[in-house]
Amino acid sequence: MTAFDSPADSPWIRRYAPAPDAPVRLVCLPHAGGSAAFYSGLARSLSPAVDTLAVQYPGRLDRRNEPLIKDMTELADRVVTELLPWTDRGFALFGHSLGAMLGFEVARRLEAKGRPPLALFVSGRNAPSRHRPESAHLLDDRALIEQVKELGGTDPQLFEYEELVRLALPVIRADYEAVAGYRFEPGPPLSCPVTTLNGTDDPKVSPRDTDAWRDHTTGAFDAVVLPGRHFYLVDRHAEVTAALAHRLAALTGERL
Repeated sequence: MTAFDSPADSPWIRRYAPAPDAPVRLVCLPHAGGSAAFYSGLARSLSPAVDTLAVQYPGRLDRRNEPLIKDMTELADRVVTELLPWTDRGFALFGHSLGAMLGFEVARRLEAKGRPPLALFVSGRNAPSRHRPESAHLLDDRALIEQVKELGGTDPQLFEYEELVRLALPVIRADYEAVAGYRFEPGPPLSCPVTTLNGTDDPKVSPRDTDAWRDHTTGAFDAVVLPGRHFYLVDRHAEVTAALAHRLAALTGERL
Protein backbone atom coordinates (compact mmCIF):
# COMPACT_ATOMS: atom_id res chain seq x y z
CA MET A 1 0.00 0.00 0.00
CA THR A 2 1.20 3.51 -0.77
CA ALA A 3 0.12 6.89 0.52
CA PHE A 4 -1.53 7.44 -2.89
CA ASP A 5 -3.70 4.32 -2.55
CA SER A 6 -6.91 5.92 -3.86
CA PRO A 7 -9.59 5.17 -6.45
CA ALA A 8 -8.02 7.50 -9.00
CA ASP A 9 -4.47 7.58 -7.57
CA SER A 10 -5.13 11.22 -6.81
CA PRO A 11 -2.20 13.28 -5.49
CA TRP A 12 -4.76 15.06 -3.29
CA ILE A 13 -5.51 12.06 -1.08
CA ARG A 14 -3.04 10.22 1.18
CA ARG A 15 -3.61 7.03 3.18
CA TYR A 16 -0.80 6.42 5.64
CA ALA A 17 -2.47 3.42 7.28
CA PRO A 18 -5.08 2.03 4.85
CA ALA A 19 -8.00 0.30 6.55
CA PRO A 20 -10.21 -0.87 3.66
CA ASP A 21 -12.54 -2.87 5.92
CA ALA A 22 -13.14 -0.07 8.42
CA PRO A 23 -16.79 0.94 8.88
CA VAL A 24 -16.00 4.66 8.68
CA ARG A 25 -13.56 7.06 7.08
CA LEU A 26 -12.02 10.19 8.58
CA VAL A 27 -10.89 12.88 6.15
CA CYS A 28 -8.23 15.18 7.63
CA LEU A 29 -7.53 18.70 6.38
CA PRO A 30 -4.20 20.37 7.28
CA HIS A 31 -3.52 23.79 8.75
CA ALA A 32 -1.93 26.74 6.94
CA GLY A 33 1.53 25.75 5.77
CA GLY A 34 0.83 22.15 6.74
CA SER A 35 0.81 18.94 4.76
CA ALA A 36 -1.02 15.62 4.79
CA ALA A 37 1.88 14.07 6.69
CA PHE A 38 0.82 16.02 9.79
CA TYR A 39 -1.92 13.40 10.20
CA SER A 40 0.17 10.28 9.58
CA GLY A 41 0.39 9.53 13.30
CA LEU A 42 -3.35 9.94 13.77
CA ALA A 43 -4.00 7.63 10.83
CA ARG A 44 -1.84 4.91 12.35
CA SER A 45 -3.41 5.33 15.78
CA LEU A 46 -6.95 4.96 14.41
CA SER A 47 -6.21 2.08 12.03
CA PRO A 48 -7.64 -0.52 11.44
CA ALA A 49 -10.88 0.74 13.00
CA VAL A 50 -10.95 3.94 10.92
CA ASP A 51 -9.78 4.47 7.35
CA THR A 52 -8.06 7.84 7.59
CA LEU A 53 -7.52 10.01 4.53
CA ALA A 54 -5.34 13.12 4.63
CA VAL A 55 -5.64 15.83 2.01
CA GLN A 56 -2.45 17.12 0.38
CA TYR A 57 -2.91 20.65 -0.92
CA PRO A 58 -0.96 21.60 -4.08
CA GLY A 59 2.24 23.62 -3.95
CA ARG A 60 4.00 21.75 -1.14
CA LEU A 61 6.40 18.83 -0.71
CA ASP A 62 5.90 16.36 -3.57
CA ARG A 63 3.33 18.77 -5.11
CA ARG A 64 5.66 21.76 -4.87
CA ASN A 65 5.76 22.26 -8.65
CA GLU A 66 1.99 22.77 -8.80
CA PRO A 67 0.44 26.23 -8.39
CA LEU A 68 -0.61 27.20 -4.89
CA ILE A 69 -4.32 27.84 -4.34
CA LYS A 70 -4.91 31.17 -2.61
CA ASP A 71 -8.70 31.14 -2.58
CA MET A 72 -10.77 29.18 -0.06
CA THR A 73 -13.70 28.72 -2.43
CA GLU A 74 -11.52 27.22 -5.13
CA LEU A 75 -9.75 25.01 -2.61
CA ALA A 76 -13.05 23.71 -1.19
CA ASP A 77 -14.40 22.99 -4.67
CA ARG A 78 -11.28 21.04 -5.62
CA VAL A 79 -11.25 19.04 -2.40
CA VAL A 80 -14.91 18.07 -2.85
CA THR A 81 -14.22 16.80 -6.37
CA GLU A 82 -11.37 14.64 -5.09
CA LEU A 83 -13.35 13.32 -2.11
CA LEU A 84 -16.52 12.25 -3.90
CA PRO A 85 -15.12 8.82 -4.91
CA TRP A 86 -14.43 8.15 -1.23
CA THR A 87 -17.97 8.80 -0.01
CA ASP A 88 -19.10 5.21 -0.63
CA ARG A 89 -19.32 4.68 3.14
CA GLY A 90 -19.87 6.80 6.23
CA PHE A 91 -17.22 9.47 6.65
CA ALA A 92 -16.40 12.40 8.91
CA LEU A 93 -14.26 15.50 8.40
CA PHE A 94 -11.52 16.76 10.72
CA GLY A 95 -9.66 20.00 10.16
CA HIS A 96 -7.24 22.08 12.19
CA SER A 97 -7.11 25.90 11.89
CA LEU A 98 -7.34 26.66 8.15
CA GLY A 99 -8.38 23.02 7.78
CA ALA A 100 -11.36 23.58 10.09
CA MET A 101 -12.63 26.46 7.98
CA LEU A 102 -12.07 24.41 4.84
CA GLY A 103 -13.78 21.41 6.42
CA PHE A 104 -16.89 23.48 7.03
CA GLU A 105 -17.03 24.62 3.41
CA VAL A 106 -16.39 21.08 2.16
CA ALA A 107 -19.16 19.74 4.42
CA ARG A 108 -21.57 22.34 3.04
CA ARG A 109 -20.82 21.33 -0.53
CA LEU A 110 -21.06 17.62 0.17
CA GLU A 111 -24.42 18.07 1.89
CA ALA A 112 -25.66 19.98 -1.15
CA LYS A 113 -24.61 17.02 -3.30
CA GLY A 114 -26.50 14.56 -1.10
CA ARG A 115 -23.30 13.18 0.47
CA PRO A 116 -23.43 14.60 4.01
CA PRO A 117 -20.65 13.70 6.44
CA LEU A 118 -21.46 11.81 9.62
CA ALA A 119 -19.73 14.54 11.62
CA LEU A 120 -17.52 17.60 11.40
CA PHE A 121 -14.62 17.96 13.83
CA VAL A 122 -13.13 21.47 13.91
CA SER A 123 -9.93 22.31 15.77
CA GLY A 124 -8.29 25.62 16.61
CA ARG A 125 -10.71 27.84 14.71
CA ASN A 126 -13.46 30.30 15.57
CA ALA A 127 -16.86 29.71 13.97
CA PRO A 128 -17.19 30.88 10.34
CA SER A 129 -19.74 33.50 11.37
CA ARG A 130 -17.15 34.92 13.78
CA HIS A 131 -14.33 34.99 11.24
CA ARG A 132 -12.34 38.20 11.32
CA PRO A 133 -10.22 39.48 8.43
CA GLU A 134 -6.54 38.69 8.85
CA SER A 135 -3.48 40.21 7.19
CA ALA A 136 -0.61 37.92 8.16
CA HIS A 137 0.06 37.22 4.48
CA LEU A 138 1.14 40.85 4.10
CA LEU A 139 3.89 40.62 6.74
CA ASP A 140 7.50 40.70 5.64
CA ASP A 141 9.40 37.42 5.80
CA ARG A 142 10.96 38.03 9.21
CA ALA A 143 7.65 38.99 10.85
CA LEU A 144 5.85 36.06 9.22
CA ILE A 145 8.46 33.64 10.51
CA GLU A 146 8.11 35.05 14.01
CA GLN A 147 4.33 34.61 13.90
CA VAL A 148 4.67 30.99 12.78
CA LYS A 149 7.18 30.35 15.57
CA GLU A 150 4.83 31.92 18.11
CA LEU A 151 1.97 29.62 17.13
CA GLY A 152 4.16 26.52 17.41
CA GLY A 153 3.59 23.31 15.51
CA THR A 154 6.73 23.82 13.40
CA ASP A 155 10.17 22.60 14.41
CA PRO A 156 12.11 25.82 15.22
CA GLN A 157 15.22 24.28 13.65
CA LEU A 158 13.52 24.44 10.25
CA PHE A 159 14.00 28.20 10.24
CA GLU A 160 17.77 27.77 10.58
CA TYR A 161 17.99 26.36 7.06
CA GLU A 162 17.68 29.00 4.35
CA GLU A 163 16.61 26.54 1.66
CA LEU A 164 13.79 25.14 3.79
CA VAL A 165 12.60 28.64 4.64
CA ARG A 166 12.68 29.55 0.95
CA LEU A 167 10.39 26.60 0.20
CA ALA A 168 8.08 27.02 3.19
CA LEU A 169 7.36 30.76 3.20
CA PRO A 170 5.45 30.95 -0.11
CA VAL A 171 3.24 28.07 1.03
CA ILE A 172 2.50 29.67 4.40
CA ARG A 173 1.88 33.06 2.81
CA ALA A 174 -0.49 31.60 0.19
CA ASP A 175 -2.48 29.72 2.81
CA TYR A 176 -2.73 32.83 4.97
CA GLU A 177 -3.96 34.73 1.93
CA ALA A 178 -6.71 32.13 1.45
CA VAL A 179 -7.75 32.63 5.08
CA ALA A 180 -7.62 36.42 4.74
CA GLY A 181 -9.87 36.34 1.70
CA TYR A 182 -12.49 34.07 3.24
CA ARG A 183 -15.95 35.53 3.67
CA PHE A 184 -18.69 33.53 5.34
CA GLU A 185 -21.80 33.30 3.18
CA PRO A 186 -24.96 32.66 5.25
CA GLY A 187 -26.87 29.57 4.23
CA PRO A 188 -28.59 26.47 5.58
CA PRO A 189 -26.85 25.03 8.64
CA LEU A 190 -25.24 21.61 8.46
CA SER A 191 -27.28 18.62 9.58
CA CYS A 192 -24.36 16.63 10.99
CA PRO A 193 -22.99 16.86 14.55
CA VAL A 194 -20.19 19.37 15.08
CA THR A 195 -17.45 18.91 17.68
CA THR A 196 -14.94 21.65 18.46
CA LEU A 197 -11.47 20.85 19.80
CA ASN A 198 -9.27 23.59 21.22
CA GLY A 199 -6.30 24.30 23.44
CA THR A 200 -6.88 26.18 26.69
CA ASP A 201 -4.29 28.83 25.83
CA ASP A 202 -4.75 29.19 22.09
CA PRO A 203 -4.26 32.88 21.18
CA LYS A 204 -6.11 32.40 17.88
CA VAL A 205 -9.50 31.44 19.32
CA SER A 206 -11.89 32.46 22.08
CA PRO A 207 -14.46 30.31 23.93
CA ARG A 208 -17.29 32.61 22.84
CA ASP A 209 -16.32 32.49 19.18
CA THR A 210 -15.72 28.74 19.10
CA ASP A 211 -19.01 28.12 20.91
CA ALA A 212 -20.72 29.86 17.98
CA TRP A 213 -20.04 26.74 15.91
CA ARG A 214 -23.27 25.40 17.45
CA ASP A 215 -25.16 27.90 15.29
CA HIS A 216 -23.85 26.22 12.14
CA THR A 217 -25.60 22.89 12.60
CA THR A 218 -29.02 21.50 13.40
CA GLY A 219 -27.27 18.41 14.72
CA ALA A 220 -25.62 17.83 18.07
CA PHE A 221 -22.82 20.08 19.28
CA ASP A 222 -20.11 19.41 21.82
CA ALA A 223 -16.71 20.79 22.75
CA VAL A 224 -13.39 19.25 23.75
CA VAL A 225 -10.87 21.51 25.50
CA LEU A 226 -7.36 20.25 26.18
CA PRO A 227 -4.31 21.87 27.78
CA GLY A 228 -2.11 23.71 25.32
CA ARG A 229 -1.85 26.46 22.75
CA HIS A 230 -2.75 26.53 19.06
CA PHE A 231 -1.00 23.24 18.32
CA TYR A 232 -2.18 21.51 21.49
CA LEU A 233 -2.97 18.42 19.38
CA VAL A 234 0.73 17.68 18.89
CA ASP A 235 1.31 17.14 22.62
CA ARG A 236 -2.20 15.78 23.23
CA HIS A 237 -2.18 13.20 20.47
CA ALA A 238 -3.61 10.41 22.64
CA GLU A 239 -6.48 12.54 23.93
CA VAL A 240 -7.37 13.80 20.44
CA THR A 241 -7.29 10.26 19.06
CA ALA A 242 -9.53 9.03 21.88
CA ALA A 243 -12.01 11.89 21.41
CA LEU A 244 -12.33 11.16 17.70
CA ALA A 245 -12.56 7.39 18.14
CA HIS A 246 -15.23 7.68 20.84
CA ARG A 247 -17.43 9.95 18.74
CA LEU A 248 -16.99 7.95 15.55
CA ALA A 249 -17.92 4.78 17.43
CA ALA A 250 -21.08 6.42 18.73
CA LEU A 251 -22.03 7.52 15.22
CA THR A 252 -21.45 4.16 13.56
CA GLY A 253 -22.59 1.89 16.37
CA GLU A 254 -19.27 0.07 16.05
CA ARG A 255 -16.68 -0.54 18.72
CA LEU A 256 -13.58 1.22 17.41
